[in-house]
Amino acid sequence: MYSLTIEKLLQLEGFAELSATNLLTAINNSKKRPLAKLLVGLGIKNLGPAASESLARRFGSLDAIIAATPEQLSEIDGLGEVIANSITKWFKDKSHQAIIKKFRSAGVEFGNVVVSTAPQNLVGKAIVVTGTVEGFSREGAQEAITSRGGKCPGSVSAKTFALVVGDEPGASKLTKAESLKIPIIDSAGFLILLETGELPN
Repeated sequence: MYSLTIEKLLQLEGFAELSATNLLTAINNSKKRPLAKLLVGLGIKNLGPAASESLARRFGSLDAIIAATPEQLSEIDGLGEVIANSITKWFKDKSHQAIIKKFRSAGVEFGNVVVSTAPQNLVGKAIVVTGTVEGFSREGAQEAITSRGGKCPGSVSAKTFALVVGDEPGASKLTKAESLKIPIIDSAGFLILLETGELPN
């Protein structure tokens, strides 16, 4: 994809100069994707958006992540041993190393970390999301939490600060939150939490 030129595209049926230019612009822009989104795009088993964001913030570049040991990776909030081993295994695979080499040759940026301007009012708080929260995609809700310094684990535990419940929530998460007496908030409460860092009254 990154080796395409406008001359090559114009040789393909159906490509006018404007559409070819637009496609190349989109491809070039993708070289500057934030590191967290690049990690998600690699398709590493068990590695989701929230953990990718934490990795990007902690290590700052893809090369630093590749060089990290499983022990160092597992220290990141939201990762743990299973995901850490999955990351290490992925980057040791020779076919995956070849992909990274091609990306590097094409000029893909591996250290593009987006610094959040959001208030860091959720630091140290684990917030679980279940169902579709109004106004947010699943990834968007997780990013809203992690960009404010919070954690977004996939399951409810005694350490959970709050459970955000959207449309069609998972019954098991609701049941566990109720049994542990974890605060449960809706979409409106989630907005208050994001703004203030505190649970709604």
